[in-house]
Amino acid sequence: MVLLFKSRIKWIVLVVLMLSTGSLIVHFSITKFSTTNLIQYTAVPALSFDLPTASPGSKRVIPARNKKLWGPVKALESLQPYANPRTIYPVPSEKSNGYIYAKVYGGFSNIRSSICDLVTISRLLNATLVIPEIQDSLRSKGISSKFKSFSYLYDEDQFIASLKNDVRIVKTLPENLKTARKRNEFPIFKPKSSATPSFYIKEILPKLKKSKVVGLILADGGCMQSVLPPSMGEFQRLRCRVAFHALQFRQELQVLGRRIVDRLQGLDQPYIAYHPGLMRDTLAHHGCAELFQDVHTELIQYRRAQLIKRGVVTDKLSVDSHIRRDNGSCPLMPEEVGLLLRAMGYRANTIIYMAGSETFGGQRLLIPLRAMFANLVDYTSFCSKQELIDLLGPEPLLPPNPFKLPPGKSDEQLKEEWKRAGPRPRPLPPPPERPIYQHEKEGWYGWITETDTEPDPSPADLRMQAHRLLWDALDYIVSLEADVFFPGFNNDGSGWPDFSSLVMGQRLYKKASSRTFRPDRKTIQESFKSIRDDMYHPKFNWTISIREHLNKSFGEDGFAWQSLKSKPASFLSHPFPECSCRMPPSAAAAEVPTILKKDEDECPKWMMQNNNQDGSSEAVAGEGAASNEDTELEYENETKEAQDDSDASSKSSLTLAINQDDEWDPND
Repeated sequence: MVLLFKSRIKWIVLVVLMLSTGSLIVHFSITKFSTTNLIQYTAVPALSFDLPTASPGSKRVIPARNKKLWGPVKALESLQPYANPRTIYPVPSEKSNGYIYAKVYGGFSNIRSSICDLVTISRLLNATLVIPEIQDSLRSKGISSKFKSFSYLYDEDQFIASLKNDVRIVKTLPENLKTARKRNEFPIFKPKSSATPSFYIKEILPKLKKSKVVGLILADGGCMQSVLPPSMGEFQRLRCRVAFHALQFRQELQVLGRRIVDRLQGLDQPYIAYHPGLMRDTLAHHGCAELFQDVHTELIQYRRAQLIKRGVVTDKLSVDSHIRRDNGSCPLMPEEVGLLLRAMGYRANTIIYMAGSETFGGQRLLIPLRAMFANLVDYTSFCSKQELIDLLGPEPLLPPNPFKLPPGKSDEQLKEEWKRAGPRPRPLPPPPERPIYQHEKEGWYGWITETDTEPDPSPADLRMQAHRLLWDALDYIVSLEADVFFPGFNNDGSGWPDFSSLVMGQRLYKKASSRTFRPDRKTIQESFKSIRDDMYHPKFNWTISIREHLNKSFGEDGFAWQSLKSKPASFLSHPFPECSCRMPPSAAAAEVPTILKKDEDECPKWMMQNNNQDGSSEAVAGEGAASNEDTELEYENETKEAQDDSDASSKSSLTLAINQDDEWDPND
């Protein structure tokens, strides 16, 4: 009986083993023959909410019920761009007082503002301007040999031809003067952005006449004060002609920027351009370190200490960042911007284009905004890798990676350390040092874990700085064409030009009625202070007050506030009234505001005729039928409403929306 029982157990075990083996064989077979059908994970090149796709050549139509969110600002429709000379304005004489050459330091905004000031100074001194040298795009920075400094970003020939009636411009100094420049025979000045016209007349003009060449080093984002006397109105208009007409991006940049805009507009839905303004230098200048976490706080404080040492910042190193934020001295965080847009009534499927090549704090700061608006995109969402490579041109190879792991200790060294440890009994030796991995040193912030001094930029860092100029240029083009623009940190009070202010100024010049938010950060932060403990469930009166403030920022109130706060720091941020005119009341779409009647000249008759012929650029559906409809959207109903609209629309994605362009492949 016992033997029979044992034999049965053996057979049972054998059967179980055979079944297990068969099961494994079957599973391995299924895995082997089914892997070809599995889709490897990649970033989905589609928007998170389905959107209708526009047919080729069709016009975007803004429903009447959405005019309060996307339509033009009627109070400013009478403003028109007009930067032509209005007084006797002679062509520059053939005989100039000499040459002015300049080295321009800084990022995209500093470069653009400095070039406008350089042209104005050349006109003031009757000098010949040599094409400025942009230091971030020299060939020594590792850019393509196709370009030479200025031409990496802008069109040289267009720049010279557009300003031929204003200033004489040449590409290089004559050969005999080049040699003298290499020997440092010419005087060099470092003017500040607050330099007055009298400084140039009294200090620089005599040296220019004597030596025939003067060099300028511009590292302050400009070289002439923003507000000039009323008698120098023509020089202000010259600034506008430089910024808004002469400074055209090179052809490849314009083509790709326009392509991105077409692809965005091909989604048949308006979009918001948003620039966070989270730059390390400006954050350090205002003492906003405590609003960040971990290594970012240390990096901001390190840069602030540098600014204090150079005399740029006269305040103490450690300040209360929360007080600075409440005073409006720190940027609006992406999370706060998302809450403001939701309070305005923008739906969760709204497309938000992220502008700016640098967002200090990284993607972690964008998580709350992306949770509220899933269709958060940037230029990489609408360009293939090949298109970006073609934009950069053929670049030389970078030197090999200098990173090396620290050498390990030999057995003899370890034994010697053990012998020097002292008499027995000894404590256990310390654990071995954790190895330093390569990815921990490749980041631009890796130095802060080992040293107190920031290392010099590597060749890869220098090339990346040059690339950022191009990415900012693409974002600039897209932001100008956006249906709505929201600045995260404009008019920060640092005295440096900023991206948002330049965009806002050109949008005001090009089409004053375009919807551009001009929020007062101090007022916004006072409102947020009351709901800081429960930001995602504000009371209804908070939503109403925020909506009222932001709606006012579009129109006459925001226009007047921008004139008082922004123009003294940067003329290009508010080129009014020097570079615009107003249409006569009979031709205006709405009653002309008081501030425009008081400050602005009427447009000439030929502009009125052209305006009537051109008409409006965008169609508005249901005109007058529901213009006064209330567009308030409640948080609890908004998601369901967006989902209903999404289900009713045809399924589409980014790939379908731009399938007209065969060159664009989102999977590249």
